Amino acid sequence: MRILVVGANGQIGSKLVKMLKEDDRYTPVAMVRKEEQSEKFQSEGIEAVLADLEGPVGDLENAVKGNDAIIFAAGSGGSTGLDKTLLIDLDGAVKVMEAAENSNVNRFILVSALQAHNRENWNEEIRPYYVAKHYADKMLEASSLDYTIVRPGGLLNEPGMGRIQLGLNLERGSIPREDVARTLLEIISAENSYRTAFDLISGEVEIQKAVKEI
Repeated sequence: MRILVVGANGQIGSKLVKMLKEDDRYTPVAMVRKEEQSEKFQSEGIEAVLADLEGPVGDLENAVKGNDAIIFAAGSGGSTGLDKTLLIDLDGAVKVMEAAENSNVNRFILVSALQAHNRENWNEEIRPYYVAKHYADKMLEASSLDYTIVRPGGLLNEPGMGRIQLGLNLERGSIPREDVARTLLEIISAENSYRTAFDLISGEVEIQKAVKEI
């Protein structure tokens, strides 16, 4: 399976691309917006496509065509303004969904945020970010795609533990980015995760087992 990773140059995306490359079941395709990023992946033997989430849907269709699944792990980042949060985390995600539907790429995995579906539990300091995630999630749920929405807690730059907790309404918690990437990898072919959404934090259950029990 060819897996397009949107946001492949990000912290979760870059870890996921490496995991996909090491897995015989999958061929990663890194979607990036800068030529130097594309060259970096190609030097590592990874196919890359150039596309801008702020560009037209038609350009994104060219990027997604020929792939079997899409993982949207892009984000505007904490150093940008609220305009980029809307343009990347909301509109960018929705445009990739539209491109996927138009190109008959039915499998779509979206990285969201813990409790994005529950306004009462949003972090007030980053409320606009949660608004963007909330409505991107809703647009995906209303689509025809075989989606899975993964809502991780606070992201840590620590070695993965390989153990997680999944659920609809988890208490606030954190998780290493490596474990998020590993969970995304396990979810790709897990048909029991189709058209589901869940929170994700560190826990006591091995990732593979937790995904099987969704």
